[in-house]
Amino acid sequence: MGGDEVAVEIEAAAPEDDNDNDNDNGLPFQEDAMEDVPARVTFIDYLKSPVINLLVGQGDEQALLTAHQALLVTSPWFAEACARFSDEVSERRIDLIDEDLDAVGCFLEFLYTGDYFPRKLPRSRELERDLSLPSVDETGDQLLKHARVYTLGETLNLPSLKSLASSKIHCVNSTAKGEIAYARYVYAHTQKDDQSIRAPVANFWATRSHTLRAEAEDEFRMMCLEFPQFGYDVLTRVLDEKLKREKTEKLHPTSTPSGSSRKRIRNI
Repeated sequence: MGGDEVAVEIEAAAPEDDNDNDNDNGLPFQEDAMEDVPARVTFIDYLKSPVINLLVGQGDEQALLTAHQALLVTSPWFAEACARFSDEVSERRIDLIDEDLDAVGCFLEFLYTGDYFPRKLPRSRELERDLSLPSVDETGDQLLKHARVYTLGETLNLPSLKSLASSKIHCVNSTAKGEIAYARYVYAHTQKDDQSIRAPVANFWATRSHTLRAEAEDEFRMMCLEFPQFGYDVLTRVLDEKLKREKTEKLHPTSTPSGSSRKRIRNI
C-alpha cells in the first residue's frame, strides 16, 4: 500500500508534455509577437485608395488635379480635410484656389517620388539644369519657385518638404534684383519667427549689400520701406558684425608705424 501511494504522488507531480507548443527547434512559439508586426504598405495600396480632385489656382492658371488619398493624408492638413468625406461621397474635391499651381505640382511630385524637379545633383550644391531657364536667375523666378514650395510645406505641415525646398534655394545662382524679389516674397509670406528662411535672407544682404545695392539700389530702398523688419534685420546683423570686428581688434591690435597717416584697411 505505501509503495503504491508514493508512485501515484510522483506520477501526479510530473510536468505535462508541452511538445505541442514547441516549434521544430524546441522553442515555444511566439504567436503574439508575430501578430504585432504591421503589414507592409505597398505602393499598390496607395493607388487603391480613393482619388481626390484638387482645384488649384485661379483664372487662366486654374487646373483640376488628382491625387490618391492615402498619399495626401501624410500631410496633417490633408488628413483633416479628407476626414470630412463620408464613404457615401461620390466626388471628393478639395479647393486650393489660393495656392500656386506649380508649387502644388511640386508637392504632388514629392509625394509620389520623394523629390521634385529640379533635383540636387549628387555630392554637389548644384541643381539639374532646366534648359528652358537661364543659368542665372535674373528675375528671381527660380528662387520664388522653391520659396512657394517652402510656404506650401508650411501650410501643409510637412517639414521634410520645407527642408528640401530650402536646400534648393541655396543652390540658385541669382542677381541682386532676383534676390530682392525673393526677399520680398519671404518677408510677405512667412512668420516673423521663421528664422530658418528669414535669417539667411538678412545675412545675405548684410554681408553683400555694399556691392549688390549698386545693382538694385532703388529696389533695395523700396524693400526696406515696404518691410521695415527686413531693414531692421539687415541693420542688426551689420552692427553685430561691426561689434565683433571691434572686439577682435581690441584683443589683437594691429601696430601702425608712427607718423603714418595711412588708414586701416576697410574690412569688406
